[in-house]
Amino acid sequence: MNRWLTKPLEEIADVYGGSTPSRDNPAFWGGDIPWVTPTDLPMPDEGISVVRRTNDCITQAGLDNSSASVVPKGAVLFSSRATIGKVAVADMPLTTNQGFANFIPHAEVTSRFLAYALWVRREDIARLSGSTTFKEVRRSTLRKYPLPVPPLEEQERLVKLLDEADELRKLRAKADRHTAELIPALFHEMFGDPKVSVKTLSIEDVIERFIDYRGKTPEKSANGIPLVTARIVKGGRILQPTEFIREALYESWMRRGLPKTGDVLFTMEAPLGEVAIVEDARIALAQRILLMRPRADVLNSQYFMTALKVPAVWKQIEERATGSTVRGIRQAELRKVHIPVPSLPLQRGFSDRVNEIRNLEADQAASRLRLEALFQSLLHRAFNGEL
Repeated sequence: MNRWLTKPLEEIADVYGGSTPSRDNPAFWGGDIPWVTPTDLPMPDEGISVVRRTNDCITQAGLDNSSASVVPKGAVLFSSRATIGKVAVADMPLTTNQGFANFIPHAEVTSRFLAYALWVRREDIARLSGSTTFKEVRRSTLRKYPLPVPPLEEQERLVKLLDEADELRKLRAKADRHTAELIPALFHEMFGDPKVSVKTLSIEDVIERFIDYRGKTPEKSANGIPLVTARIVKGGRILQPTEFIREALYESWMRRGLPKTGDVLFTMEAPLGEVAIVEDARIALAQRILLMRPRADVLNSQYFMTALKVPAVWKQIEERATGSTVRGIRQAELRKVHIPVPSLPLQRGFSDRVNEIRNLEADQAASRLRLEALFQSLLHRAFNGEL
């Protein structure tokens, strides 16, 4: 990398901004000029996207009556406001709103290389915003930002390696999404046929014990008992805890009741409706989490956790939830929600098949971590001149 030239962005690309035509004038919208906002792009850590279509288009009148500019195919879009660091390459001429800085590369740099160079430095660039409230990196600042400029042949070689590794990441993510769809599909296959008679019972009728952990936040410590917050109850699992409480505080904090293996956790708000099964009972539970202990003679924990997320049940939860911005549900209302309750042998059969899917997900997660480590290593080495 020491042999590569380093140049400010303004010397290797023309920089343009974007604009939003007035929404009050319908003559500005619904035309044939593609118009992009940062919300149209995936989050920064998902990588570089390619814009082939847009949700909105503006008219020539909209373009003429705003400060938007049409950038050509191959332009690199960089979100410079709020969520800084979304990067995309235009696959067609388009315009953007004011949330982007748009780069039209000069002949000495390829679009894909410039996109990777910006993406790998997105966190460093974000620190240039100089604000803790509304974050924005000004185009005048970006113009002066230095980037390495290896020879074109080197750029193309590095991009080829990075694209191949990134494609593996994306294929892995696509497979993971398909796997995530297996459990809902299995539930529908086993219990969704309207010809199959399955009785329904209220949650109150099938739960042995409810423990509501609403309350204040406990005093944290560097180690001790893992603290499970609503934030890490996700997708049927408890993610790796990063917060802890002291062993001496455990009994007093959990005075409403200690968790047991097989208990089902349900987040009451922020977010609403995430679920997980307790596997290691030696955990502390934070506020906004409801623990439900299924009646062993009626309900299987794995089945119950999945049933809470099926459309017919989730619709009831949504209808009983309150709040316009932050949605939440009270325990008394959740108790009234009805779920289908097939025979225990059927529930156990469902649970066995779910466990097989969970094992597959665990293998895929390990593969995903390996691919991510490989990709990050390639990125680091590529922009340190080590590839």
